[in-house]
Amino acid sequence: MCPPWFNDAMTRLGPVMLTAMLAVLVPSVAEARQPPAPVLEAVDRLLTEHAAGQAGEIRIEIDGIDPGNHLPACERLQAFMPKGRRAWGKTSVGVRCEVPVPWTIYVSARVRVFGDYLALARDLRPGKLVAPDDLVRRHGDLADEGAGALTDATQAIGHPARVAVAAGQVLTRDMLRIPPVVKRGDQVRVISEGSGFQVTNQGRALNDAGEGQVVRVRLTSGKVLTGSARLDGTVAVGR
Repeated sequence: MCPPWFNDAMTRLGPVMLTAMLAVLVPSVAEARQPPAPVLEAVDRLLTEHAAGQAGEIRIEIDGIDPGNHLPACERLQAFMPKGRRAWGKTSVGVRCEVPVPWTIYVSARVRVFGDYLALARDLRPGKLVAPDDLVRRHGDLADEGAGALTDATQAIGHPARVAVAAGQVLTRDMLRIPPVVKRGDQVRVISEGSGFQVTNQGRALNDAGEGQVVRVRLTSGKVLTGSARLDGTVAVGR
């Protein structure tokens, strides 16, 4: 309850003067909200960095955030990839504020990678070696064709099929018996690359993997990373 002298003072000031005083004393809610543009720019920069080096034309689509959000305006934004997410297909990116008030949000996005990929011109039975005539080229969003879609005929020709594959299907590494370039227990070099940087670690492979296949690596620190096996036996992560 306000004291009598305060109520009398407010009455004498009148509604116009009172409104002006409140505008000075109470910050506007709209001014305190986080503008969407800096958040979306941070997400775009991170996805562009992580998608760099993909074979094909990269297009990044980012869902907006509510302009009427109740997040305090941030002076220092940091975008990050949540655990288990990657810059490929449908994904999400975390954005955290450090100053002046800590908060974290997650922004949905989609990374499209348009390029050529291989499909089967005819049925492929288990054990049959892939021949040049078995393959046709198509163009589309590689992220929509599933992980491991083959883009180079040399990755498939001469390798036997692991399973029966019908004509018209996209050819992936998992459909073929590809000799491992990394074997479980191997000591491997792990390379993380981005825009203008490269970080190298040592680790031990936790599974067999042919060129381009997924391999899990336990670093000397004990952390487990997932990457893609390269022909030279190294493992690329962060893509």
